[in-house]
Amino acid sequence: MQKKRMKMPIILSLFAAIFLVLGACGNANDENTEDTQNTEDKGNTEGTENTEKMEGMDHSKMNMSGSGEVPEGLKVAENPTYEVGSQAIIQESHMPGMKGAKATIVGAYDTTVYTVSYTPTTGGERVENHKWVIHEELQNVGKSPLEPGTEVTINADHMEGMDGATAEIDSAEETTIYMVDFTPTIGGAEVKNHQWVTESELSPAK
Repeated sequence: MQKKRMKMPIILSLFAAIFLVLGACGNANDENTEDTQNTEDKGNTEGTENTEKMEGMDHSKMNMSGSGEVPEGLKVAENPTYEVGSQAIIQESHMPGMKGAKATIVGAYDTTVYTVSYTPTTGGERVENHKWVIHEELQNVGKSPLEPGTEVTINADHMEGMDGATAEIDSAEETTIYMVDFTPTIGGAEVKNHQWVTESELSPAK
């Protein structure tokens, strides 16, 4: 009888130890699950931010479609590689869903295109290396192409806070630029009269 009484506390102690171990494992699993979820949420958030800020620009404020009007003095290209009404594939990602989209050429023009950096008139962070602003969209600059480093005033509203902003020319290139219609590869409504895509950013449609 005494032996049985001595065994009972030992058995109870073993059960208590087992419950403690199981409880600790359960807490560890909960913490691991929470850490994994936090990591996934952070990754998803960063992925979204990277998509919206392609090439250093926040495209959530970009005016994707346009009215179709072009600046005064813009010269229509006589023999463009991609004629008005033809189709081409966009090879650059100015905004989400643009790269790989099939575009219809709405207009083709010969001019000087610039990448520019500027601080929006509406406030916020400085926009770096924005593609593209054309020579005819700059205020009082004459007819000659501008050199990188030149300070200019933008007369275009491709993005919120762009019109009237003081900008610095980052690069300049004389080329044919295109106004295009396209449907984003990520879905959504067709973008109409998008300004601008350069000739080097297009490839023939198959």
